[in-house]
Amino acid sequence: MTHSGLPEGLPEHRAILENTDWASLMAPQGSGGFLPEALTRLLDADPAVRAAAAEEALIGHQNTIYEATVPVARFVAAILDHPVVAAGEDDTAAEVGASRPPTRAVLLKWLDDTAFDADDETVACGNRACQGRYLDIHVDLKAFRDLRPRLFRAVRPFLDADDPAVCDAAVLAAIPLVEHPDLTGHHDELAARTRRLLATRTDRYMRDRALDALKSWGRDISALESPDDIEARETWARSRAARENPGDGEWDGYADDPPF
Repeated sequence: MTHSGLPEGLPEHRAILENTDWASLMAPQGSGGFLPEALTRLLDADPAVRAAAAEEALIGHQNTIYEATVPVARFVAAILDHPVVAAGEDDTAAEVGASRPPTRAVLLKWLDDTAFDADDETVACGNRACQGRYLDIHVDLKAFRDLRPRLFRAVRPFLDADDPAVCDAAVLAAIPLVEHPDLTGHHDELAARTRRLLATRTDRYMRDRALDALKSWGRDISALESPDDIEARETWARSRAARENPGDGEWDGYADDPPF
């Protein structure tokens, strides 16, 4: 099946599979030689096969960007709008007790997680530990960050997707991508979608990501915060103060800043 409508700068998915020396690239399991077969199964007509393929092909471990991460990201972006990605999912959703998320939402969630692991805060923290040379040392992470404009062009069509799971996943994936200097002009567009998410979702992780994004873009969030948001923010502030000043109070055990 041919696939058209690719975002500018992204090759057709089969070209990525055929022109990448996967076996020479490092992945969490070692060599990335297993990836062509696993990635191909992301386009299987059976949603269950695609779900199993995603577990294998969407690599990630301990917030690390690997050599194979960039070609996997290029492949994922190239198939986001492929019709087979949604094949059979209406039937699956009708099954009693079915809880498998749409394949497209899974792909977007992986792009989100990976972009979040390569965001500006990650680089700033790394630079403090590496005398400003973090990206010189972590070249694979830099390569992924350089890919962000192309990834955003693939994600953008789904910011208003009919499927709420896909729509939410696209908004959250776009947030770290638009940190790229070439994409700051999309903040207004994305802020509207982020406010929409806050109006309809109670999930703590989603809300923390959305509120943090709006604050980083200079938006006033006072009217958007729920009582639970305020409580979570105040709890985080207390735990951070306790970590930084152990003698001033009890530490709640969190090692990282939210969202967790």
